[in-house]
Amino acid sequence: MKRLIAIYLILIGLPLFIFSQDVSNVDFISPFHEGVAAIKKGDTWGFINTEGDLIIDFRNDLVIEYSEDIDYPYFNSGRCLIKEQKDGITYFGYIDSSGHEVLEPQFLNATAFNDGLAIILKLYKNILGRNDVLDKAMINYDYMELAIDPDGEIVHYISEKPVHITLSKFFMKGPPPIRSKFLSKSLIAIRDDNNKWRIKKV
Repeated sequence: MKRLIAIYLILIGLPLFIFSQDVSNVDFISPFHEGVAAIKKGDTWGFINTEGDLIIDFRNDLVIEYSEDIDYPYFNSGRCLIKEQKDGITYFGYIDSSGHEVLEPQFLNATAFNDGLAIILKLYKNILGRNDVLDKAMINYDYMELAIDPDGEIVHYISEKPVHITLSKFFMKGPPPIRSKFLSKSLIAIRDDNNKWRIKKV
């Protein structure tokens, strides 16, 4: 009987030991967005809820947003941007407010969500044929600028045609730029190669 009581107490207390972490000695605390605030410790970021509990542990893959008074990762539409390097190239994805990866890092660039929409650069792999001498597939890559919803479903095709890219860290000095922004849910501003803007209705 004593053994059963001891096991019961351990099982009840275990979640407290696992999830209650000391939220002290942090370098920065952001304002709350959607009920969570970003906190910084060293080069890592985590999130606390309105109770002060650490709900997403400190990690180094969260994307810091730089716009107006925002210099920290944040949630909008239940999503926060993350990034991951693969073969020297940075890919972007999203986590939900529990810290689970809902859209794995796969986009060449991406914005934070705003009112249920985000703009991403989606990569497309094209197999052109096969090189028999080298015994390997001949591949090239394009990307398109798209708007997605929080589930990753494409809502708008912003690019009028695919953009070719050489997918190599030796040719890519950073993520390709996103050339559009939402002015409202039905208006997108698109910047051309001459740094001029045009308005597109969606």
